[in-house]
Amino acid sequence: MTTRRADADHSTSVAGQPQEAPPTPLTPYAHLPRRYHDRHIAHSTVDAFGSAHWLLAAREPQPGRGALRPYDALVVTVDAEGRDHATELSALRARFPRIDALPDGGFVVADARSRRSEQHVQVYDALGRESWTFRVGDAIEQFLVDPAGRLWVGHFDEGVFGDDELSRPGLRCWSADGEPLWAYEAVEGAGEIYDCYALNVGEDGVWACAYDDFALLEIDADRTDGSDGSVRPRLNSVAGAHALAVWPGRAMFVGGYGDDRDRLVDAVVTHDRVRPVSTGRLVRSDGTPLGRRRTVSRGRQVYVQEEPHTAWAVLDIGV
Repeated sequence: MTTRRADADHSTSVAGQPQEAPPTPLTPYAHLPRRYHDRHIAHSTVDAFGSAHWLLAAREPQPGRGALRPYDALVVTVDAEGRDHATELSALRARFPRIDALPDGGFVVADARSRRSEQHVQVYDALGRESWTFRVGDAIEQFLVDPAGRLWVGHFDEGVFGDDELSRPGLRCWSADGEPLWAYEAVEGAGEIYDCYALNVGEDGVWACAYDDFALLEIDADRTDGSDGSVRPRLNSVAGAHALAVWPGRAMFVGGYGDDRDRLVDAVVTHDRVRPVSTGRLVRSDGTPLGRRRTVSRGRQVYVQEEPHTAWAVLDIGV
């Protein structure tokens, strides 16, 4: 696995207006070994330590109103050195699975949609044995584990405005055994979260941008005990980004509405605001436009996975 810097010249901003930057190519990062390509990819992610994971099943889970028959799955992990191994998981119940890895080698899997009566989060140990089940709320948009093993869950609008009270804050933190640790509350300089568009969970903290004011929220993960000052908002004019990379004094926003789905906005981050300095486009490593994709934001990196979801690429702003 390799990374490549997204170069930016912070001196190019004139009269406060962001300048146009050349397209920024992604760098290939991790590939699902070809011997697994005959299986259905139920979900995939990159964890807090840089390992890529694919959740594989024999066939696609069939959503419906009736109970879903539990199914077995395989997690294929490719670590930062490109080595791979597999872990078998049994009796998964997620129709729309989301997965991430725990620091102890285990995994947590959630169903993105759930009823209030369902224990829709399953925790597995490093041997693939189920150890815990609990709820984190309906309509999961973002699902990321931090280096300490805490689970950060962002919700989209159907959860925030739905009948599941666990989803209403829009962004919450949970322990790996289902203990609620923290829930977002509006602070001066940032309103309620109606849809958690972007969430960055890295080694040095947690950042989020949410509809509708898109303030850049810096969350102190070590103050999730409810003490004051856990959230520091910054005024932000960049709307609609679905991913972001952060570095001391700097942020890179990925995506936007309509024709801006591949937009990159490079910005200076001050004590109270975000100041865009350049805009450009994110492209594939060969310079061609990106297709449909999912993203994972981890500190200075944004990982991008296009259909058919067998490979990850990376944007790294910190090297």
